[in-house]
Order: sequence, then C-alpha cells, then structure tokens
Amino acid sequence: MTDPIRTIALVAHDNRKPALADWVQSNREQLNGLTLISTGTTGGLIAERTELPVTRLKSGPLGGDQQIGARIADGEVDMLIFFWDPLEPMPHDPDIRALLRLATLWNIPIASNESTADFLISSPCFQAYDRAVPGLGG
Repeated sequence: MTDPIRTIALVAHDNRKPALADWVQSNREQLNGLTLISTGTTGGLIAERTELPVTRLKSGPLGGDQQIGARIADGEVDMLIFFWDPLEPMPHDPDIRALLRLATLWNIPIASNESTADFLISSPCFQAYDRAVPGLGG
C-alpha cells in the first residue's frame, strides 16, 4: 500500500531544540496538516514558535522517547526527525538507542540533522511511499 507521510515524530537534544524549532518553522507550509508528535519540552518550543498543533508526550528522560518508540512499533509514526547532539552525552542514552533501533527495525525514515530532514521532506517519497515493515512471525 502506498501512503503519504502523515505522522512525524520530532525529538531534539537540549542544545538542538532551537535548530529543530527553526527547521519546523522554515518548513511550516509542508508540515501544516500533518500529525506532529514530540517529546514534551521540544514539542512545547515547536508549538510556541510555529503555532502548529503538536501532540506533546513526556520529556525524553521521563519516558517520551519510549512513548514515541511504542507508537512506531504500533505503526502510528511515518517519519522520525531527531536532531541529536553527537558531542553531548545523554543520561538516558539507552532510551535514545532503543528509539533509533525501533525506527530502523520498522523501516521509518530518520533525519538526524537539517540537511537530512530537508532531503526527506523534499523527496517525492514524502508524498507516497510503499514502506516495507518487518514480518510479524515469531
């Protein structure tokens, strides 16, 4: 089944939150009308700066990364935009790795910076893509 991207998860480490909010604002027209979900603080900043509706989950260290991972596993997320800081260690790194693992397992496109996010939303696949998902066999 070929479907357009409908739900995008937005996550950012602390010092990358402004860059993600700026990116969303710059791409507001393309993101308007899509379902945006985010970890708590990041979602608040994005909603404040862009006036787009954002479903805010818990902050990352309080389980927000895991909530997004669960939605990915349930087939409710089509793309993950995660601006992470490769120079800053995160105390909840196992949760972050689990989120990235689930996105990779479920074949969700992942952008870790502005350039990759730009490539994803400008791709023809953003409008329609037949994404393979893992088998459900045990």
